[in-house]
Amino acid sequence: MNELSPIETGQAAGCLERPILRERGQREVFCGLTGIIWLHRKIQDAFFLIVGSRTCAHLMQSAAGVMIFAEPRFGTAIMEEKDLAGLTDANEELDRVVARLLERRPDIKLLFLVGSCPSEVIKLDLARAAERLSADHSPNVRILNYSGSGIETTFTEGEDACLASLVPSLPDADDSATDQLLVVGALADVVEDQFTRLFHALGIENVSFLPARNAGTMPFVGPGTRFLLAQPFLTETSRALVRRGAVHLPAPFPLGARGTTAWLRAAAESFGVNESLFDEITGPAEARANKALTHYREELTGKSVFFFPDSQLEIPLARFLWQELSMRPLEVGTPFLNKSLMAPELDALPEDVLVSEGQDVDRQLDRCHAQHPDITVCGLGLANPLEVEGMTTKWSIELVFTPIQGYEQAGDLAELFARPLVRRTRLEV
Repeated sequence: MNELSPIETGQAAGCLERPILRERGQREVFCGLTGIIWLHRKIQDAFFLIVGSRTCAHLMQSAAGVMIFAEPRFGTAIMEEKDLAGLTDANEELDRVVARLLERRPDIKLLFLVGSCPSEVIKLDLARAAERLSADHSPNVRILNYSGSGIETTFTEGEDACLASLVPSLPDADDSATDQLLVVGALADVVEDQFTRLFHALGIENVSFLPARNAGTMPFVGPGTRFLLAQPFLTETSRALVRRGAVHLPAPFPLGARGTTAWLRAAAESFGVNESLFDEITGPAEARANKALTHYREELTGKSVFFFPDSQLEIPLARFLWQELSMRPLEVGTPFLNKSLMAPELDALPEDVLVSEGQDVDRQLDRCHAQHPDITVCGLGLANPLEVEGMTTKWSIELVFTPIQGYEQAGDLAELFARPLVRRTRLEV
């Protein structure tokens, strides 16, 4: 039997006193390979080579919607049955594929070897392969590796593993370098530009982003680096940065008007920005965001929402819906819960909401059916069956693919939750 773990209660104040339901059972998640879909668009001279099966290739092809004649910045080194059976030297095959790829694509400056379930099963040492291939192809190409295997990672953990693999190779900050603000997490370029303008207006000039848009412009890191997380699923990346001497600035995540202001305030306080200047810069932007949210409040206020665990965005999203749109979160499930990163978000949730970590999908489905929420946020594998049962769903994957961070995107974020309810209303007429 797969019994529920006892609800745990921490000893410290705030979020650590909140009971957390911990479940371990069957779960419904994508594997970490899917992070490549947005990462390959972000780092413009990188290439992601999946060492996997035809199933991995089909997953990426269909998920990214890439036509066969396109030149995407990812691909799959197909492992055949003879590779899995140990009848060929997989390392020799990988060396050949990499050499052919780099000969054909001289624009590649950073190559990621991405592990998959098949490569993990046969214990293919991609870390050693990356070291060997880096020596062969340097200085033109830097080669790193990380695991996107569904055995080890879920959906958004692929980005965490990728960025964590980058951190050890980031240049050391010069001893004379001034303090740097590092924003960590892949953001749409338009969102990155918006944040850059806001930080510069606040007087924080030395701002970098990880990942950078090009391999040659990756940020320096060192004791003078203070970093803000733009995404909540970057536990290993955070640890790697701290090991390099960087300091994490705890903050809510930049979702919605209030969330973005609190996120910016964490940086402003750390860099000594005057309060009146902070209000002058953020006030008009927050007012615009609130005006955009007003359009959706009538539709969403009082509506209940249930989160199945999928992306690790669930807790910040629930906080946004509760604080800024007056929706009622019933259960907020997340695949993994890092309380040190989530403390500001957990503190802002209503006391009666159930927060769950991990999943036993049958039991969670029973709880969802019993409460019959107005909208259910879940993965693709659960959405269609729930829709057939008459429930309104929102694909959690869309909340990762869509730019939702910052003031200018607050209305777009609210619309993502209003749209399924509007669709349901029209279908019922």
